[in-house]
Amino acid sequence: MTETSHALDLEPGVFTRKDPRAIARSLKRSAERSTERKSDPYRSAMSMLTFYINRAGSNLSKEERERLERAKDELRKLYRRSD
Repeated sequence: MTETSHALDLEPGVFTRKDPRAIARSLKRSAERSTERKSDPYRSAMSMLTFYINRAGSNLSKEERERLERAKDELRKLYRRSD
């Protein structure tokens, strides 16, 4: 499982944090600092989170998957998005 990207420089252990809001805030910071992303910060952050969830697949426990899905909701709130 990779936690690096040419588009975003992620903070170490971002996806293993216990607080979904902390995950979302970290992804938002990384997306807004990046100069190499190809889309807007919200889409970059959400794409990175979705990519991680999809790549981890069945290796994620139910609790981990739920925490990461809640992080998506937190990311939407931070960017005031409803999609």
